[in-house]
Amino acid sequence: MNVTRLAMVAAAAVAAPIVLAAPSHADPDTDFANQLHTFGIYGPRDYNAWIGKITCKRLATGLDKDAYASAKFLVTNLPLGTNQGQALQFLGAAIGTYCPDQVGVLQRASAG
Repeated sequence: MNVTRLAMVAAAAVAAPIVLAAPSHADPDTDFANQLHTFGIYGPRDYNAWIGKITCKRLATGLDKDAYASAKFLVTNLPLGTNQGQALQFLGAAIGTYCPDQVGVLQRASAG
């Protein structure tokens, strides 16, 4: 995937959680799973929530330095056949749900 396309995907990942944000419920994991379904990403709700939270922790601790490192982690841990675009969408949803303070990671990816 070329850099321009990656930047467009990252920009979409930033916008998607904002545009597709469902009203807040008592269970953010369910809201997260519902949002993932709009991207065609399925799987056990608890597992996806766990991966989303781990992704946030990896960003917060600096283990993943940017959105592309996070996407690589996600492609490895999401179902076989998950592509980088879906990984970036997952990342955008995870950040929107579990660590909105990390939105700069997506903004830097879309700018660069």
